[in-house]
Amino acid sequence: MRALAILALLCAAPLVSGCGGVHYLVQVNAAASRVEEAKALGADTSAPYEYWYAKEHLDQAQVEASAGHYSDAAAYAETSEEYATKAVEIARAAAGKKKPESE
Repeated sequence: MRALAILALLCAAPLVSGCGGVHYLVQVNAAASRVEEAKALGADTSAPYEYWYAKEHLDQAQVEASAGHYSDAAAYAETSEEYATKAVEIARAAAGKKKPESE
């Protein structure tokens, strides 16, 4: 019975040590989706500051993750998602203010 408990701990150890990576992956996927949405809505022109700030933070998150700094990477990804959300809101508002072309 004790051997089974030790075996279970040994099998769970890689999962526990990988939590930082898992948190980063969740964060970076959410940020990447939001940055893509902002780009699709034209935020690169209607909300350039917010869009590029989000994009650069996403890029830095990937740099930090490649160095194994998952908590820093997750923080950059979180900031990226926050600014991408702002860019999406601004782009949607700008699209709503545009007048349709008269035919």
